[in-house]
Amino acid sequence: MNAINADTRRCALQEAKRWIGTPYQHQASLRDVGCDCLGLVRGVWRHLYGAEPYSVPAYSVHWAETGDAETLMLAARQYLEEIPADTAQAGDVLLFRFSAHHIAKHCVILSAPTRMVHAYWGQCVSETSLTPWWRKRIAAAFQFRN
Repeated sequence: MNAINADTRRCALQEAKRWIGTPYQHQASLRDVGCDCLGLVRGVWRHLYGAEPYSVPAYSVHWAETGDAETLMLAARQYLEEIPADTAQAGDVLLFRFSAHHIAKHCVILSAPTRMVHAYWGQCVSETSLTPWWRKRIAAAFQFRN
């Protein structure tokens, strides 16, 4: 990866870590106030690039279980650069499927080869282990564009 991508990854990870402790709040994206997993990635995006490219429409807590559109995956492919999952580095974004028959529903910022920063129901933004349980559910990996 070139130096610009390394700088982008470093800045993305530094910003993601600033969100640690932000309470979980569905559909929110305000550091220290509230966010969900997408809200964290959106906040890192704003830190890197400024205004978001579009307003995120309202979505239910169970949006992924009630539809079959790969909404999260399609948005990631439009605004991030897809990379092979086995090449993901700290500062990159991982998407997860909780089961093979569901669409990608969760996103995180990789913080180390075995660590990730993410928001999830009932917890504040945290840095946790990328355990084998999580690894086998990776649906795709992306990097922020330069």
